[in-house]
Amino acid sequence: MTFDLHEYYTGETFTAWEYFGAHLARTTTTFRVYAPDAPKVSVIGDFSDWEEIPMKQKEKSGVWEVKVPKTKEGMLYKYRIYFKDGQHCDHMDPFAFSSEKRPGTASRIANLNFRFSDKNWIKKRSLNYNKPMNIYEVHLGSWRTKEDGSPYTYTEIAEELADYAIENGYTHIEFMPLTEYPADESWGYQVLGFYAATSRYGTPKELMSLINTMHKKGIGVILDFVPVHF
Repeated sequence: MTFDLHEYYTGETFTAWEYFGAHLARTTTTFRVYAPDAPKVSVIGDFSDWEEIPMKQKEKSGVWEVKVPKTKEGMLYKYRIYFKDGQHCDHMDPFAFSSEKRPGTASRIANLNFRFSDKNWIKKRSLNYNKPMNIYEVHLGSWRTKEDGSPYTYTEIAEELADYAIENGYTHIEFMPLTEYPADESWGYQVLGFYAATSRYGTPKELMSLINTMHKKGIGVILDFVPVHF
């Protein structure tokens, strides 16, 4: 794909996630990461038994890339970033769409293909700008929990939460941060990956399903975005 790296360098692009990260296409995945000072970068993961697959830098751009065959949704991976002294660190993907469930720290190949069925909501939304809003803020992990104290998944909580909002006259649900973060005890403000729906409640497509359910029931969804807590 074509991508304007100059706009990325100057902080003017809003589509970097479409270029960087792990992009699955049938049985191959293209990995891209920005590591301008690294003399060498590899990708490691389930698909290689965690052995290194070297990445190539694109014309001294700082962008490293490789296309890996025999990959599939759900596989774990990391980037092995080398330093000039020969040492290295294994790093999660800052543009990953999904992560390994804590306490693991690997990124996960995700398929974001999801068919929304919320056309009526989208059409109605543009007519609601001048109507009152009543927003219910929710921390998904503690709004309801199972008998053993564990949280419900995105799909398990969707119907109940939507019905609660309707019953109590709310027009919108605002979720505290659902981007990946390390500690269950937090409200999600210590963000590790801005493009990954937290795996503690399920997959990215399950979050899409939750939003789809809300929209079909006439409830808007607001996602709390906290870039200053990275």
